[in-house]
Amino acid sequence: MPVQGEVATPNERNGSGAASVRPRLTKYAWLSIAAAITTIGLKTGAFLITGSVGLLSDAAESLVNLVAAVMALVALSVAARPPDESHNYGHGKVEYFSAGLEGLLIFVASAAIMATSINRFLNPQELQSVGIGLVISGAATGVNLAVGLLLVRVGTRHRSLTLTADGKHLLTDVWTSAGVIVAVLLVPITGWVRLDPIIAFVVALNILVMGTRLLARSVGGLMDAALPAVDNERIAAAIRPFATDEVHFHGLQTRESGHVRFVSLHVLVPGAWLVQRGHDVLEEVEAAICAALPDAVVHTHLEPLEDNRSYEDALGSQPLDI
Repeated sequence: MPVQGEVATPNERNGSGAASVRPRLTKYAWLSIAAAITTIGLKTGAFLITGSVGLLSDAAESLVNLVAAVMALVALSVAARPPDESHNYGHGKVEYFSAGLEGLLIFVASAAIMATSINRFLNPQELQSVGIGLVISGAATGVNLAVGLLLVRVGTRHRSLTLTADGKHLLTDVWTSAGVIVAVLLVPITGWVRLDPIIAFVVALNILVMGTRLLARSVGGLMDAALPAVDNERIAAAIRPFATDEVHFHGLQTRESGHVRFVSLHVLVPGAWLVQRGHDVLEEVEAAICAALPDAVVHTHLEPLEDNRSYEDALGSQPLDI
């Protein structure tokens, strides 16, 4: 049981009390960097061949993807560092900075796409060699789709906001590319050259929505928002078997930092109990919470049932349905 002033890392104990190892995730950031470089080359080539403003905007977003992937690599490297004397709770919050910056980059990319599409709408131009350009853009889209789905899956599995954000960013790029491909394909069919910038502008609006969501999640993490209701329900279910006439719980406080979830809880037992007996209960409670909530660091505070001061909940604590 961690005591006040002492912090245990989630790798020190999982639900079974055994050591757990968090896999290194930087290799996925390198994969994202490789994908961004590949798609930049492909999409730039497609623009040079066709002259499509949509394909140019698509290439510009891939450049943003490259910057975001580099930031993700840095964030994952820093977040993997264990707690130290200067950062007692670890370095996980760097992932929120990374996600926030990526959200801002999405805004920049959207603004650039909108500005370019408006200019091309006002000054339309005929497209060239559409077929070859679409094949190249389609290949780049396939790369982003495969890597984006992989990053989201791995990021969700390992609760990495950085990888999840990077993967979702790539998937928004897929939507961008799909819209652009449709527009470029329809331009020679309909003869309406302004369709190219219109589709580019609409897709940019969709990208803004994704950037807003990333920023909101980043701000929530930096503000130490409580864990979602589903996690609190898991905590309540884990400690419910320990609740008796002699063992009560209150003062639940939660937050997360990157992939790590922090849980603080007050446990009330009879004052006449020996310290060892109370300690044993706390150990079992902490183990149960860790088993129900992976990557959790649990702090418990022991209090006597008979003391009225024990019933003063911690400031901002959450209700427990047990």
